[in-house]
Amino acid sequence: MDILVVGSGGREHAIVWKLSQSPEAGKIYCAPGNAGIAGIAECVNIGAMEFEKLADFAAEKGVGLTVVGMDDPLIGGITDVFQERGLRVFGPTGAAAAIEGSKAFAKDLMKKYAIPTAEYETFTDAESALSYLESARMPIVLKADGPALGKGVLIANDLGEAREAVKEIMQDKKFGDAGNTLVIEEFMTGREVSVLCFCDGTDIVPMTTAQDHKRALDGDKGLNTGGMGTFSPSPFYTDEIAEVCMETIYKPTMAAMAAEGRPFTGILFVGLMLTKNGPKVLEYNCRFGDPETQVVLPRMKSDLLTLFEACIDKRLSEVSLEFEDNAAVCVVLASEGYPVSYKKGFPIKGLENFEGSSDKFVFHAGTKLADGSIVTNGGRVLGVTALGKDLKEARANAYKASELIDFDNKYMRHDIGKAIDEA
Repeated sequence: MDILVVGSGGREHAIVWKLSQSPEAGKIYCAPGNAGIAGIAECVNIGAMEFEKLADFAAEKGVGLTVVGMDDPLIGGITDVFQERGLRVFGPTGAAAAIEGSKAFAKDLMKKYAIPTAEYETFTDAESALSYLESARMPIVLKADGPALGKGVLIANDLGEAREAVKEIMQDKKFGDAGNTLVIEEFMTGREVSVLCFCDGTDIVPMTTAQDHKRALDGDKGLNTGGMGTFSPSPFYTDEIAEVCMETIYKPTMAAMAAEGRPFTGILFVGLMLTKNGPKVLEYNCRFGDPETQVVLPRMKSDLLTLFEACIDKRLSEVSLEFEDNAAVCVVLASEGYPVSYKKGFPIKGLENFEGSSDKFVFHAGTKLADGSIVTNGGRVLGVTALGKDLKEARANAYKASELIDFDNKYMRHDIGKAIDEA
């Protein structure tokens, strides 16, 4: 079966890499792809938001399955376009993708169906939000309602910071139209865990856990980014917590979406906070996480294509999902200055050190080919993932592997997975 993957980042590179291992996979295309993906798939110069062009391409090439990696096209309704044209596609419909596309929708859904999450209020004008903050407990969390590349969440420690956050989101439009509506919610404390789940509209099967590091600087300081690194599995997510999450979060979420006429088929990303009062939902995403995918898929023993097919055909309960009894850590190599401003176009050295390796991988996020060389082309450039028998070994291996690659302006955090040492 020929496959088209839509997207251009490290997540899509990991998806293409894993799909290429399936015995049922034929030729793999990726639109638009990147320099790393080009090594294992044919990159197609079509943008992720060009739905009709992508559908035309899939039809023309006889593509058997299109896999949508990115959030924007899913939220924009790419799945609906493909389905209307009779093309097989993996990913939620636009109506179901609202679980990520609108934080207000997601919070209202959880409130209506008693799914544990932080207390919150929603605002459509700045004055009302500012008035509410006058008597709110600090610290507090302010979220742009719409998608903002993982950066639309601000934590305010005091009233002054909270007022500034309202200004940035609602008045200065730092995140564009995503900030037209603002969600203000209580600040929860505890361990943060990410769980990616396969969904077929009825059944939900969680994968192994991961934990992302959003802040740009060591010590979880600096601005929020799309993710500076991650590790898997989380040592804080016990079997007992998994059972509680299944009964109070995962199954109720699937039932809630179905009851709302938005059955969810695809990957549901559940961001959790393990509070003293039990696990609660921080956020939902409607697709694989980035860079969580870069540590989850290298640990997966099962055939990814088989799982995608089972989700689409509503027979997820009939297939098994297995992971290796090991660990993985991903360190993101970024451009100095990310996520604000940075230079690009620098040649990348050392990629050959990963060729043929079965325990260390490099997933391209922001790269391109220029004059025969692979150069930097984004804020997050590469994700270096390494395996180990446990998290400490995987972390050591990942940092050792990250030194094999060099480019001008290279920047990375040096404390990815440090929480492992505290487990």
